[in-house]
Amino acid sequence: MTEQIIRFGVSIEPDLLKKFDKMIKKEGYTNRSEAIRDLIRKNLIIEKNKNPEAKAIGTLTMIYDHHVRNLTDRLLDLQHDHTKEILATTHVHIDHHNCLEVLILKGKTGDIQKLADNIKALKGIKHGELVITQSSP
Repeated sequence: MTEQIIRFGVSIEPDLLKKFDKMIKKEGYTNRSEAIRDLIRKNLIIEKNKNPEAKAIGTLTMIYDHHVRNLTDRLLDLQHDHTKEILATTHVHIDHHNCLEVLILKGKTGDIQKLADNIKALKGIKHGELVITQSSP
């Protein structure tokens, strides 16, 4: 069964529309409708993720110096303590000192956020970025 499409009008200033058209062209959209739908989906996901009990999926990407004392042991301990939330990990050796690691996470938004915060706070983590999303808004 085909999903029904509802058409509606939007009033917008010419300068803002010009900037929007430039942005969506750069991002590869072929029309304004799909770009607007994506913006709506994105904002619905952001709003849903404000609820710490909401089910979510996400990734934590981090760069760290594996030579920092006890860091790899502490990372492994945290990961073993959170096997419920961590679906998979990927580890890449960037150079002699730096590693990139990506954790694929699933669970309650609050639990995922807390785990990411605990990992990012470890001494030796140079940068960590958590992206939380939903399978549907």
